[in-house]
Amino acid sequence: MYQQTVPLILASKSPRRQELMQLMELDFKVVLKEVDESYPDHLSPSDIACYIAEKKAKAFVEERLNSLVITADTIVAYNGEILGKPGDAAHAREMLTKLSGTTHQVYTGVSLAYRDKLETFYDVTEVCFRKLSSEEIEHYINKYNPFDKAGSYGIQDWLGYIAVEKITGSYTNVMGLPTEKLYHALSNF
Repeated sequence: MYQQTVPLILASKSPRRQELMQLMELDFKVVLKEVDESYPDHLSPSDIACYIAEKKAKAFVEERLNSLVITADTIVAYNGEILGKPGDAAHAREMLTKLSGTTHQVYTGVSLAYRDKLETFYDVTEVCFRKLSSEEIEHYINKYNPFDKAGSYGIQDWLGYIAVEKITGSYTNVMGLPTEKLYHALSNF
């Protein structure tokens, strides 16, 4: 069982990640820093998620002296295309239309950083959507907030309930934090 011996910092403004950490019964505080989330074009989806998670962790040099810093990045990939957070309603509509009736992958990279030690891992989950009507897509964009979510959706809200036919892999990974892998990594860190 994981025994917390140093303070934990979750470097994420994601309410979903914060909720998952609370459900894991971890004692942590949230500390935020602005980090450029750009990445080299040649990286694979798993490498992109890990690259950005590490980039975020490296921004916390001072905090890592006394605390274990946890950073994460989630991306959605469909047919080799990376679907990040939508810029506006038209972009969200375009993404959700692409995902409608198809299977896509959700990758989350996670970095653990303490002093000069940095460990990064990722998880991938396949998500199968049923075909969505244009009315359902419009309802989701207008009533929910797809603008802070990779791929323009949250599996834990209305669209996840009505559109997801099947997932292969971790449900919490699609929410933004593969809790089972994180727990194991913390236990062995």
